Amino acid sequence: MIAPLKPGVTLAQPDGPVIETARLKLRRWCDADIAPNTAMLADPGTARFITSDGKPVTDELVGWRNAAIMAGHWALHGVGMFVVEEKQTGRFAGRVGPWRPPGWPGFEVGWGISSEFRGKGYAVEAARASIDWSFATFEIDQIVHCIDRENTASQAVARRLGAKKGREIDLFGHVADLWVTRRDAWTAQRRA
Repeated sequence: MIAPLKPGVTLAQPDGPVIETARLKLRRWCDADIAPNTAMLADPGTARFITSDGKPVTDELVGWRNAAIMAGHWALHGVGMFVVEEKQTGRFAGRVGPWRPPGWPGFEVGWGISSEFRGKGYAVEAARASIDWSFATFEIDQIVHCIDRENTASQAVARRLGAKKGREIDLFGHVADLWVTRRDAWTAQRRA
C-alpha cells in the first residue's frame, strides 16, 4: 500500500471484468496481490518458466515491478492477465489470461499457478474461462500459448484445452513452442 488514506477518502478503482467459474474468480490486480505474486515467482520451478530470465524473484522490488507490469497491461490496453482467486479461501492462486506485450507472437492466453494450488485443475479451469471471454470480446481467429519446450505441465494444460502445437519461437532467448487455439475448433469443442 502506498500510504494510509485519510478518513472518507477513496481512490479511483478501475472497473474491469470479473469472471467466475465453479471454484475460481478471475479479476483485475490490486495491491494485495503483490506479495503472493512475488511468492509465486520466488519458487524456482515456477520462475523457470514464467520470469523473463528464468530465475526466482528474491527481491521485493522485482516482485512489485512484475505485479505492476501485469496491472499496467490492463491500464494500457484495457485487458491483461487476470488474478486467479480461489473462491473458497479468497487466496491468490495465480494469474491467467490475455497477454500481448510489444513483439509478442500473437494474442496469448497464458497461465501461471502457484505451486500450492497445482494439481487441482485450476490452470485449465481459469484458462477455459479466459479463452471463452477472449473469443467473446475480441475479433480474433486464434489465441496462442507460448510454452517452453521443457514445461511438460503447461503442455498438458494446452492439450486439455484442445490447443495444437505450432511453430517454434524464441522466447526470452531460448526455444519454445507456440501452441494455438483456433476459434472454430474452440467453438465446436465447447458445443460438444
